[in-house]
Amino acid sequence: MILKLSSSSDIIKGRQKDFTGVIIIADLATGFLYTDFYQLSMAQLYFQEGIAETPARFEHFFRSYPNYGNHQAGYCINAGLGTFLDWLKQARPTETDIDSLAQLTDATGQAFFQPAFLDWLVAVDPYKQLTIRAIPEGRVVHPHEPLTVVEGPLALAQLVETALLNRLNYQSLIATRAARIKQAGEGNLMLEFGLRRAQGQGANDGTRAALIGGADYSSNTGLSCQLGFQPKGTHAHSLVQAFLALGYSERQAFEKFADCFPHNCILLIDTIDTLETGLPAAIEVFQQLRCRGHQPLGVRLDSGDLAYLAVRVAEQLNKAGFEQVKIVLSNQLDELVLTQVLQQIRREAADYGLEPERLINRLVYGVGTRLITSAGDAALDGVYKLVALQKNSRWKPILKLSETPGKVPLPGCKQLYRLYDTRGRATADLLSLAGEKLDFKDQLELYHPYQTNSRRLSGSCLSQVEQLLEEQLVEGRQLVDSQQIEQCRKRCQSDLGRLHPGVRRIINPHGYHLSVTAQLYSLKKRLQRRLK
Repeated sequence: MILKLSSSSDIIKGRQKDFTGVIIIADLATGFLYTDFYQLSMAQLYFQEGIAETPARFEHFFRSYPNYGNHQAGYCINAGLGTFLDWLKQARPTETDIDSLAQLTDATGQAFFQPAFLDWLVAVDPYKQLTIRAIPEGRVVHPHEPLTVVEGPLALAQLVETALLNRLNYQSLIATRAARIKQAGEGNLMLEFGLRRAQGQGANDGTRAALIGGADYSSNTGLSCQLGFQPKGTHAHSLVQAFLALGYSERQAFEKFADCFPHNCILLIDTIDTLETGLPAAIEVFQQLRCRGHQPLGVRLDSGDLAYLAVRVAEQLNKAGFEQVKIVLSNQLDELVLTQVLQQIRREAADYGLEPERLINRLVYGVGTRLITSAGDAALDGVYKLVALQKNSRWKPILKLSETPGKVPLPGCKQLYRLYDTRGRATADLLSLAGEKLDFKDQLELYHPYQTNSRRLSGSCLSQVEQLLEEQLVEGRQLVDSQQIEQCRKRCQSDLGRLHPGVRRIINPHGYHLSVTAQLYSLKKRLQRRLK
């Protein structure tokens, strides 16, 4: 095997060629080797044992909803699949990748990866050899149900685990938080401001997920432009500070900003004193804008008692004739903080002659750190488990045992349904074995996946049954557009609208039912007894 190292300039620029000569826009840290080392170790073992090409099926799912300490989610929003498929499309080994692996040694100083295995890697193309079915992005999802099903050669399906979990777990986590914050803000305009507080390049994935889950716009300029959204932002305290240092007043700083952006004037009014200097100066500038035929857009509050200040600011703006001017709230907002802010506004607004609901309807939320980092529970416990291998043209179900019942995956090839009651609300998700015949008009016997109890559900209680898993990638044909965020948002809004209010509760949500059929439950128990 002859290995040729790409030039250093190509590596720096992230432009390498695979062994077919196709340019790959990636580098060692983001391309084919964007994986845990043990994935490659296992792949080499599968290759040496002659089972690398054995058809396998893996499932990605998460085990529990995010818990933020004093409140917990009752649902999750699926996100990240489009980003993963974009990566997978480029995930072919380059000359630099193979050369880097060839130089790795074991404890004795011998080559860790054998030349024959590296030759095999050169020939693989996960994008064309794997089939992926998944719940579409933006859908409401629940623990223990397969969000993503990967089928294909055992070694290749194993190799993509890390990249899949990395993208889907994080984006689902952030999309879920965004949906909850949007709900707590009662549907008002929500801006994602998290770029500066995010963990490195993960900010782009976080922004994408936030836009799916509930954010209307983002301050992340590049990602917004890539996805077709108008970036949004105001100005920082430093703008006012800079003009003060140069001998201008706070009002003059606002005037300069308004002169530059007469059609997009939102002023940050808490650099010195919100009510004593910032707001009066903003009102003067707004009056000047109105005289010139422009409509000021809003003011922003970034510190202090946001609820009290919002009430007082609205009072003064109304007196000056600016009832339509928006009030943007920012500073460590999350769903619990917003719930408390709105409760306080409803208690205090009438004391200042304001109608609480009219005031709340003019609020805009700028959400940053606590969204992009998912403060409180900064990881989703999503896992990727082997559930079946093909032997003699038949799928053989596989089970992993654990001392913790909730960590025992459901075995075999499965189908996933969502059941809706007569009101059109999602009442349960149901897992069955693939090919299992179900009569949804009759009475169904449903089992809890990890407990012995069962319940019966009459078909007369159902208005609709929906299959959730859809083909996303088949033989190199990607059936989903990763840039179509608007479709994902519509799915999210539709699913949340059909979810029971108790499940959507911000604090102490009601539990949603995931059930399995009697056949799937029996298969799991039978495999458990056999393994033990």
